[in-house]
Amino acid sequence: MNTVANPRRLAERWALPRQARGMRPPPRRSERRTPRRDADGGERLTARDGTPLVLRQIRADDVEALQRFFHRLTPEEVRLRFLHPLNELPDAFAHQLCELDPALAFAWVLAAPDDPVRPDLPIEIHAVARAHFDPVLAHAEYAIVVEGRFARQGFGSLLMQRTIASARRLGAVELWSDVLLENSAMLDLCTRLGFHRGMSLNNPGVVRVSLAL
Repeated sequence: MNTVANPRRLAERWALPRQARGMRPPPRRSERRTPRRDADGGERLTARDGTPLVLRQIRADDVEALQRFFHRLTPEEVRLRFLHPLNELPDAFAHQLCELDPALAFAWVLAAPDDPVRPDLPIEIHAVARAHFDPVLAHAEYAIVVEGRFARQGFGSLLMQRTIASARRLGAVELWSDVLLENSAMLDLCTRLGFHRGMSLNNPGVVRVSLAL
């Protein structure tokens, strides 16, 4: 794996559908809650330290919040997420991640709730789960990253369950991702949720996880 590739090119390449990158995934073979809803339809949650949060879909105006979130991630968190070092989230890429075609992609964010009294206050994002749907193969490729401060509190599992449900609604028959072998937290979560593991072709140290939907 080339770990010295240009970060901007890596970011822009990741944003493209997998078939446009010349890499097709091989055919591979949720628990319900009673949520408290936010004004925009999100689910109100509380972190272990008492921080109020809302789980909602990403919005077009989340660009700056998404970039601030990226800059708060540690280099290791970025590498586990993108499989490569990446030093910035360019404006064009951030816009692509926030302005989605709902027929082909979705993203859930764990964010601070909107403040109706102070709408001018910036909203902070603390976790993101996203997937892109390939209508040709009927597969969806996903990725999840949770800020370290909010890790190990069940938010990754909740984001994954939302991702699975959203992929089904798009018509995906399989949800998959390439995960670094050292990313034990993600691999353990996938095992608990019934994902199948296989080696990623041409990528030593990477595990392909897939779930038949």
